[in-house]
Amino acid sequence: MYQKILVAIDNSAISNTVFKQALDLAKVMQSSMLLVHSLSGEDESSPIPLGHRLDSIYWAPGTEINLETWKAEWRRYEAHSLEQLQQLAGEANAAGVKTEFRQLLGRPGKVICTVAQQWEADLIMMGSHGRSGLTEMMMGSVSNYVMHQAPCTVLVLKPSKLMCI
Repeated sequence: MYQKILVAIDNSAISNTVFKQALDLAKVMQSSMLLVHSLSGEDESSPIPLGHRLDSIYWAPGTEINLETWKAEWRRYEAHSLEQLQQLAGEANAAGVKTEFRQLLGRPGKVICTVAQQWEADLIMMGSHGRSGLTEMMMGSVSNYVMHQAPCTVLVLKPSKLMCI
């Protein structure tokens, strides 16, 4: 039924759950997987200054952003994210699931939908951060965007109550 499963990965706790469930499904269906991570200010661990995160909107008067420090943080973020993709792809390949990965720059929803179309994915699996209200209005909802724009079926896993604590 699903031969090509695109798995959206970010640096959140729910990504591990999404990956594990996608891997289980891929084993059963003998599917291949594509792990996709979008380097973006929307990722919880991104060092983008003045990003869309509510905790980074206010900067104290006189605060200066050191460009060299930010570049070093960005390189660490990029390297950590790539390392995570390599590790997950290695785990999936070792389990007998043909898996590749891509790390791209851009808005996550658009990146996911574009790659899904190019790769001809049958299914996109991703997590939801469970945002609502003001937070969702300020940051948007990647899963909502993907559900409405994706060229294929989308399975969104919601965080469990244990993850929210």
